[in-house]
Amino acid sequence: MQKKWKIIEKEGYCIINNEGGAVLGISVENKDVIIEADGLAFKDFNRSGVLDAYKDWRLPIEERAADLAKKLSIEEIAGLMLYSPHQMLSMKNLFLANRIKEEADKKSGTPFKADIQNELKNHYNDEETREHAWDLSEKQKEFLKIDNVRHVLIARVDNAVTAAKWNNNAQSFVENIGYGIPVNTSSDPRHGIAMNAEFDMGAGDDISKWPEHIGLAASFDPDLVEEFGKVAAKEYRAMGITTALSPQIDLATEPRWERLNGTFGAGSKLAADLAKSYCDGFQNSQGDSEIKDGWGYESVNTMSKHWPGGGSGEGGRDAHFGYGKYAVYPGENFEEHLKPFTEGAFNLKGKTAQTSAIMPYYTISYGIDKQNGENVGNSYSKYLITDLLRTKYGYDGVVCTDWNITHDAVRFDSFISGKCWGVEEMSVEDRHYKVLMAGVDQFGGNSDAKPVIAAYKKGVMEHGEEYMRKRMELSAVRLLRNIFRVGLFENPYLDTDESEKTVGCKDFLQKGFNAQLRSVVLLKNKNHILPLTGKKKVYIPKRRTNAGTNWFGMTVPEKEEIPVDISIVEKYFEVTDNPCEADCAFAFILSQANRGYKQEDGYIPVSLQYRPYTALNARKKSIAAADDNRSYKGRTVFSRNEPHLDMILETKKAMGEKPVIVFIKMMNPAIVSEFERVSDAILADFSVQPEALMEIVSGKTEPSALLPFIIPKNMEIVEKHNEDMPFDIEPYRDECGSSYDFAFGMNWSGVIKDERTRKYGR
Repeated sequence: MQKKWKIIEKEGYCIINNEGGAVLGISVENKDVIIEADGLAFKDFNRSGVLDAYKDWRLPIEERAADLAKKLSIEEIAGLMLYSPHQMLSMKNLFLANRIKEEADKKSGTPFKADIQNELKNHYNDEETREHAWDLSEKQKEFLKIDNVRHVLIARVDNAVTAAKWNNNAQSFVENIGYGIPVNTSSDPRHGIAMNAEFDMGAGDDISKWPEHIGLAASFDPDLVEEFGKVAAKEYRAMGITTALSPQIDLATEPRWERLNGTFGAGSKLAADLAKSYCDGFQNSQGDSEIKDGWGYESVNTMSKHWPGGGSGEGGRDAHFGYGKYAVYPGENFEEHLKPFTEGAFNLKGKTAQTSAIMPYYTISYGIDKQNGENVGNSYSKYLITDLLRTKYGYDGVVCTDWNITHDAVRFDSFISGKCWGVEEMSVEDRHYKVLMAGVDQFGGNSDAKPVIAAYKKGVMEHGEEYMRKRMELSAVRLLRNIFRVGLFENPYLDTDESEKTVGCKDFLQKGFNAQLRSVVLLKNKNHILPLTGKKKVYIPKRRTNAGTNWFGMTVPEKEEIPVDISIVEKYFEVTDNPCEADCAFAFILSQANRGYKQEDGYIPVSLQYRPYTALNARKKSIAAADDNRSYKGRTVFSRNEPHLDMILETKKAMGEKPVIVFIKMMNPAIVSEFERVSDAILADFSVQPEALMEIVSGKTEPSALLPFIIPKNMEIVEKHNEDMPFDIEPYRDECGSSYDFAFGMNWSGVIKDERTRKYGR
């Protein structure tokens, strides 16, 4: 048979071009591990000399995945079912880990427990064992080889070249292990402006910059979200990332929820349409890049989260922490929270048909499981996973737990701690078994195979070996299918020069910036003060923020700062530090929200206002956990951002009749009644670059965005609403008569009324 393939050696790997067939990538040291059939080349990493079905790139993916699943040992399947803790491709992580540990020790008065220290090492891996950020650490080699981990979460990355080199090193390393299953790397959203939370710590590298999910939602434009998905997928693939731990499509019915900025807002129809567009943009390959059914070499698996929706946390508290473990449904509106999944992520327009993976949230969906009467974390619930997701809605993709749910909850108020809500008294082994039998395929944040193997053995004792082998193979097929779909079994290697050219290229940067412009909501424009014509003289007051703690629990000192890069503003306006000389003032503030718990105080209100808030209208008794009243009625909370309000009031006093323009970075809806009447214009932004704000106020771009949630009249209204209801909140009405309702926004002509407001407005 005539040879129909050629091999080309690249830097550290080889490319094999099959005539009219697949392009294969293989490490230089393994370039001879090839078998031929019909004159074509196939990789033979298990060195059997036989063209097994899983090696044959001509066969359907389902057949290949099933063949390989049958060959794998239980230990190898257990490894597939693991998803690593956050891996940092940087040499700058040890300081952060030590800071977190020191702060935790300080709070508790005793050294951090050993299991928390281990968790820190898992989160901020041992860079001291590496010469370069792209080298595999000893910890990574261990979990790849000993525990057979093949799904790796990449968090902080120095740049695209670092990511590409690490990918090539990892793929070369696993070629020599077992069947040579490639590494499927993933990322939390990394296209935002700021690295401000565990669930967004990928931001900040040289990638294109886009608004947060909530900013994309403010465009009310599914086409824009699909374009984002296409661009993001190209940048992800250039970094070796083949799974996106997104979109976050929880229905944002609770305005106090800390993760609201990561959602597509409060409207279920809008959220469903944007979820659909997001997944289509990420997952679909076209032309020569397509392998089958829309999947291919430009595809990125999406992991839509968080089933069945985590946006109704009781009192606005978040389930990363023990004090926020409950999602509640006082309005009996559970079904609407499913719509972004059932009408969005499960019902795509493109050929890939549905999101390839689902992540349940940490929360206990309180009182939902009427069948078994269980109140356990969503990944532990057989009702939510098997009965509802798998059976009622027919979902057969991968289900992966959120991170660390099987670890012990040793700190009630620490995000580093485990999050085994509802099963705290179970052993680690039993937690894994319960998750497995609920119908989940994968354990997020766990690189230790031993408890998965122990869970399998427990199942054998209860159900027999044949039953448990079948159960494990079912998950293996789902997991392998997602690796095959994106072409990793054929060529997982990257050309670092191409990666550098692709990630953050001029075209993608411009598209991201254009999206930022389309995400800024003009809330108020009294007397048509905007746009500002000519090179006005602008006063920008300093901003002070009170001391507090950040997401990691570290102490953040009081801070006073110039809140914007003055050199950027000076491209559009003249800047003065004397309000008497200024034509107008720019006041930059942040929205306010707190966590709802303090170690020294217990449960406190989550407030959206700047002045101290006392929860006189809160429930006397919490809905969840009848034996543990989590009420905060009558308790008072103080805002770190109260000085932001003082700054606006002082600026207005200094400016007199001259206009004050307020820019509010709105991570949550704010109680604007505290400053609206002294503001001549208000713009809400969802984490955009200051250039975007200046483009709008200078008139170079007209605002077009709409509110993806309601801005409440006051905190009393918020306190009385039902956490699961999107629109039972009275909107704030400003002095100009505008109601800050869902889908409200202004352009230079006034309140926007267009096809978007007709389609999605309430």
